[in-house]
Amino acid sequence: MKKVLKNVSFVILLLKMCIIFGQETTAQKRIVIDVGHGGKDSGAIGINGIQEKDVVLDVANAILNLNNEMDKPLDIYLTRYSDTLISLSDRTKLAKALNADLFVSLHCNHSDNPEASGIEVYSSKKQGEYSKESVFIGYQIEKVFCETIGYQSRGVKFANFQVLRETVEYCTSILLELGFLSNWDEGSYILDNNNIERIALSILISIKKSIKL
Repeated sequence: MKKVLKNVSFVILLLKMCIIFGQETTAQKRIVIDVGHGGKDSGAIGINGIQEKDVVLDVANAILNLNNEMDKPLDIYLTRYSDTLISLSDRTKLAKALNADLFVSLHCNHSDNPEASGIEVYSSKKQGEYSKESVFIGYQIEKVFCETIGYQSRGVKFANFQVLRETVEYCTSILLELGFLSNWDEGSYILDNNNIERIALSILISIKKSIKL
């Protein structure tokens, strides 16, 4: 059966965001959005030649743009702002140098099975000071994302990814797989710029709801 993703009204999402951001806040947290791949590393290549490195950069830039339009923007930094290859160690060093409170790595999935679909959230397999917080926020972000966009949940999993392994001792950290580029429905959905904004806003909403800002 063909999966229908939600074309959630952007206005509704924006209103939710304004309500959340209008609430009382404590000391502002610092968030690092790790934009996966870049440069000669295209990452996954999906339908119509869509490249993971471009998708996650589009989502990250949309997050920044939406955040900057808010009355009370979050303190957000990207690990890359253009089509540039940044080493994994430099990505984690940036998070440490900025004394980040939350590290979110953006990626997209791919499978030889064109029916594979859904969102995955990863936490570090290596145990660290922020392991419990990472798992908690992983579940919260996955829940909000699936509710607003309509993606199937593939669960919160554990992996030995370098960017997670090297940050879990310093801050809360997760890795998001934003659907399968090899899946026709999800690949087509993410090709639409309006849906890129919906995904970006859903991530902003979920981050805001998941941590005390």
